Amino acid sequence: MSDNDETTTTDATGATDTEALQQAMVGQLMAIIGAPDDKDVARAADDIVQELDVRLRQARTVAV
Repeated sequence: MSDNDETTTTDATGATDTEALQQAMVGQLMAIIGAPDDKDVARAADDIVQELDVRLRQARTVAV
């Protein structure tokens, strides 16, 4: 992604929205490992996966 991409913002740590979602996904995967039967944890992970999927598809479309 370029720095000029309007859909990308950077937080105080320098991470882009997509990177933040990727990091959140790692955290949710760790939560699933810790609580494999917790439906709320699974739903939260699913929400992040869906949002990350949309973001990555948009980035691919912009790149093409």
